Amino acid sequence: MSKKDAAAVATILSYLNEQNRPYSAQDVFGNLQKQHGFGKTAVVKAVEQLAQEGKIREKTYGKQKIYFADQAQFTDVSETDLKAMDTRISELSKQVQEVTQSCRQLESELKELNSSLTAEEMTSEIKELEEECASYEERLEKIKSATNHVSPEERAEIYKSRNLYVKEWRKRKRMTLDMMDAILEGYPKSKKQFLEEVGVETDEDYNVTVPNI
Repeated sequence: MSKKDAAAVATILSYLNEQNRPYSAQDVFGNLQKQHGFGKTAVVKAVEQLAQEGKIREKTYGKQKIYFADQAQFTDVSETDLKAMDTRISELSKQVQEVTQSCRQLESELKELNSSLTAEEMTSEIKELEEECASYEERLEKIKSATNHVSPEERAEIYKSRNLYVKEWRKRKRMTLDMMDAILEGYPKSKKQFLEEVGVETDEDYNVTVPNI
């Protein structure tokens, strides 16, 4: 054992005997680290060693270990006192668990409240929504009151005419392309030069495509 480890063991033993109350390794580390500069690993190692050597007592509650001075060294401490201390440790551990659970619940509620709108924000949002609804209602009334609505029959006739024109467009384009292909078979120049000479303008020149029916 190094001098540093031996110093940690001696200091922690003296501390636990003087305080004569239960502590976890984390408690011991937190209470002595600032004054003595002990690392947490060194503290854990020291209390475990002291417990194994029987110089202090160790109790396990759930996942947590509690360390305290060996009461046998105190003449004014009886077995009844030891049992009372164990009971008190158990009660305090239970309280810690309850408080921890309560804190988690409060943190969850606080997080939910922080993500909620304030009264002013809700009032502002309601006002915006009401103005938006009023705008839509005004627009709807204008549409309803308009006299130039297209009837279902007129709409059907318009679509019918459109389909007819699209079909004719496709038919004439196909015929034109077939004629051009036949001419280009014996034409000595490129297709682009042919189109320029005869003055043919294509859909592609105007970024136009034949719509779907």
